[in-house]
Amino acid sequence: MKVKYELISTCGKARLGKLHTNHGTFDTPMFMPVGTQATVKTLSPEELKEVHSGVILSNTYHLWLRPGEDIVHKAGGLHEFMNYDGPILTDSGGYQVFSLAKNKKKDIEEEGVHFKSHLDGKRLFLTPELSIQIQNKLDSDIAMSFDECPPASATHEYMENSVKRTLRWAERGKKVHANPNQSLFGIVQGGYFEDLRKLSAIETVKMDFDGYSIGGVANDDESKENMYLALDYSLPYIPEDKPRYLMGVGDPIDIIEGVIRGIDMFDCVLPTRLARHGHAFTRYGKINVRNAKYKEDFTPLEEGCDCYACKHYTKAYIRHLIVAEETFGARLLSIHNIRFLIRLTEELREAIAKNTLLEYREEFLKNYTGE
Repeated sequence: MKVKYELISTCGKARLGKLHTNHGTFDTPMFMPVGTQATVKTLSPEELKEVHSGVILSNTYHLWLRPGEDIVHKAGGLHEFMNYDGPILTDSGGYQVFSLAKNKKKDIEEEGVHFKSHLDGKRLFLTPELSIQIQNKLDSDIAMSFDECPPASATHEYMENSVKRTLRWAERGKKVHANPNQSLFGIVQGGYFEDLRKLSAIETVKMDFDGYSIGGVANDDESKENMYLALDYSLPYIPEDKPRYLMGVGDPIDIIEGVIRGIDMFDCVLPTRLARHGHAFTRYGKINVRNAKYKEDFTPLEEGCDCYACKHYTKAYIRHLIVAEETFGARLLSIHNIRFLIRLTEELREAIAKNTLLEYREEFLKNYTGE
């Protein structure tokens, strides 16, 4: 079946809902861990279940290169291949491809994108049709349209041409989408230009996708306000009965602001990437457990956290593991960081239900930023 979104209640523009999938029904807003190469780094499927993970992501580009979509298809699809019985979303590979296309004007053409493999430098060519065909074989629950990912600094003229190309590519991809049990999401682009966001959203919705995502906001670390403006420009034109997904965003404050504006789904590599560098999310901001002050700190990463790491281990021990470059340290921090963001969305759902979302934001920001 196709995924279906059920709106339960609202608090301002924020939405409490349920996402019905082939692999279960899950509450929204939700945070989705990223399993780029058919694995969330250092975590087992069982550990993902323990942190209450629902949908997870895998990457079309990386799985196309290795092991190859045909191998995954022969294994019975991604769920069988990686032994994950929850829902899986595959991105289109567009973000990776555009980051690898060196000469943008030369490498991007109407048919698709030329680029070099990050593995061996081999010249490759990815089209909207091929991206969808790969995702059909991966057999994820949700596939993403292939879009152009222009830099946030692009001019209005460049961005307008990019938006129109993305719309043409979305239509081409939709025509070849052939997996009846897989949903296909459209992607709204347009940078920080209000007219282009509106154009992209309206025209993408006309194609009647199973869900809609907001793209192009995770590649600009300079301005949070621009990200929020892009949401404000896009979301009024997205149907209320379809899921809304903000791509590549996992900062706790950005999740809260996205929920307030009406986003249902978030994903990001941030929790596992931070973990590999010794950082942990806490209610009072991020901490670096490498810091010497944690050498004799025999308390959990965060008091009151229900994750496996916090229930069984101390900052002092995890610091020792990280300093000694033991992979168990990165695993424990990954478990905690993913659970932190999932717990955050659980609390946001509760705040929406109680109509106390703005009060929740105020209290969270006061604790997290110390201001």
